Amino acid sequence: MKRILSNFLLALVLVCGLNYTAHPDKTNLRDLVLSFPGLPYLSPTAISASPDGKRLYIAGATANQVVVYDIAEREAIHRIDVPSSPSGLALSSDGQQLYVTCAAPKSKVCIISTASGKVSASFPAGHTAMAPILSPSGKLLYVCNRFNDAVEIFDLEKRKQMTSIQVDREPVAAVLSPDGKLLFVANHIHSGRSDTGVVAATVSVIDTEQRRLIKHIRLTNGSTLLRGLCVSPDGKYIGVTHVLARFHLPTTTVAHGWMNNSALSLIEVSDLTLRATVLLDEDDRGAANPWAAEWSADGRFICVTHAGTHEVSFIDAPALLAKITALPVRLEAPAKPNNDSNTAQVIGDIPNDLGFLAGLRTRFKLRARGPRCLALVGKHVFVGNYFSDSLSILDLAREGHSSATIQLESPLEINPVRKGEMYFNDATICYQGWQSCASCHSSDARVDGMNWDLLNDGMGNPKNVKSLLFSFQTPPVMSMGVRSDAASAIRAGIRHILFTEPREEIASAIDDYIKTLQPIPSPYLVHNRLSSSAQRGRSLFSSDTVGCLKCHTPPLFTDLKAHAVGTGKFDQKNDEFYTPTLRELWRTAPYLHDGSAGTLRDVVLTHNTEDRRGQTSHLKSDEVDDLVAYLLTL
Repeated sequence: MKRILSNFLLALVLVCGLNYTAHPDKTNLRDLVLSFPGLPYLSPTAISASPDGKRLYIAGATANQVVVYDIAEREAIHRIDVPSSPSGLALSSDGQQLYVTCAAPKSKVCIISTASGKVSASFPAGHTAMAPILSPSGKLLYVCNRFNDAVEIFDLEKRKQMTSIQVDREPVAAVLSPDGKLLFVANHIHSGRSDTGVVAATVSVIDTEQRRLIKHIRLTNGSTLLRGLCVSPDGKYIGVTHVLARFHLPTTTVAHGWMNNSALSLIEVSDLTLRATVLLDEDDRGAANPWAAEWSADGRFICVTHAGTHEVSFIDAPALLAKITALPVRLEAPAKPNNDSNTAQVIGDIPNDLGFLAGLRTRFKLRARGPRCLALVGKHVFVGNYFSDSLSILDLAREGHSSATIQLESPLEINPVRKGEMYFNDATICYQGWQSCASCHSSDARVDGMNWDLLNDGMGNPKNVKSLLFSFQTPPVMSMGVRSDAASAIRAGIRHILFTEPREEIASAIDDYIKTLQPIPSPYLVHNRLSSSAQRGRSLFSSDTVGCLKCHTPPLFTDLKAHAVGTGKFDQKNDEFYTPTLRELWRTAPYLHDGSAGTLRDVVLTHNTEDRRGQTSHLKSDEVDDLVAYLLTL
């Protein structure tokens, strides 16, 4: 009965909302809010439109459901239950089958018959499957397995994996070139050390005919937290949204994008090179946490959602490309005097030009929170708002892109943990909207892989971003224990990183959210068990001859004490660092407080020659492999 009532109310909300949108002359397209307490959180995370433009399929990440939204009939048909969090959608060219990646440590790809509205079949995928892409023939499905760092290719007739291709780190989005010959994959975080001059994530390119990786395209220095990909209709350009971290600078201010910018990078398909990185912010107004991106079918617009500032940008694509093309690679003569030293005069200047999109872009403020997905259908843009459980509808044909918002869950019913997650991702609590907590810790409070020079322990000694998992259980916090506990660190972060005065309501909610974080099972487990190598590594870890247990005591694998374990190039000779937890170690690279170890093997072999982090110098190569194999399962 509860499910029937929920479906009825959902249908009522969607029908009313669509009727509202369909009669703009009567309603002036003011935002509509319909609240029905008791509906589950939906958390829209992906949208796919049917080929005829009559239906939308909306993935509800926390409801484990797909909502079918019938545009032509002005009604919601129903919700379709799936086994785990739907993270991506791919619709067949005839609109008859919907492929849904259901993310989990052991993910599934569910096949939904759009005629019956039921799951007709499923097959297994990897760890946290997402971003499914159908080949032009409809015979192959490409799936990003985020925590396997791989893309699987499935034969849909046999419903079996054909091959798995290793990419870079944490693939989260993918797009095919229009001819289907190249698959572009956005890797969320960079791999390798973070104490070098150039640190940037990549876009991997897969040759679909040869089924092999052909290139990693490194983005502009500081590029991290990649999210969305789009392709121009003519297939000449790929767009990718991401954060642009100014990690070389001390965190003395946030104004003018001093710490983080939001960016759209354009890749030229003809030679697989980075064409330009364009800032989505303005001089005194950040556009934090860019997420989804779509290129309109007529080539006129690039649409980008800003999940942190709750906006959508509409960029004039031809004008943007023309402006980029007009700039030289280098100046043949001395630069002309310019009142604004940051105005781009060559291609390489564009990532520092906060005014580059002036006159080329419209920013539309939504009355909803957390826009993370979008779909373009004719003259309308449908935006899924993660934290508002709503669908915003923007009309491209009307001046100002007027909108309607269909609210699926009353904001008043939000529980403290959900509210804390929302604030954690909300850049409007930051001065001028430049960044949110998620701009450095990603949306799930882990890491961005960067080193930052925070001022809480002096200047000139940058340290790697730490995961916030178990931060409340392992005081004091920060590498050198400069904050007594996680609660004080959260309030200091709002004050000194977001540069606003912390409101207790917001800080307490973030506390509640961080306290609930739980580790994700490691992709290095084999059928939820240790491999034989990891079992040998566990014995080494526990042995007195290696001595890891002296500091890394289960269950959190830390003794909560400070130790002098060797210093980095920016540290003082006698600096001590608090023992970090080893839980979820597999996803927190790079390692050590200064990010100087790209892998755990580097930690053991290169950074522990004096045996200050356990007695490992006597280990043979295969024993090091075993120890690392165990550590990667924690």
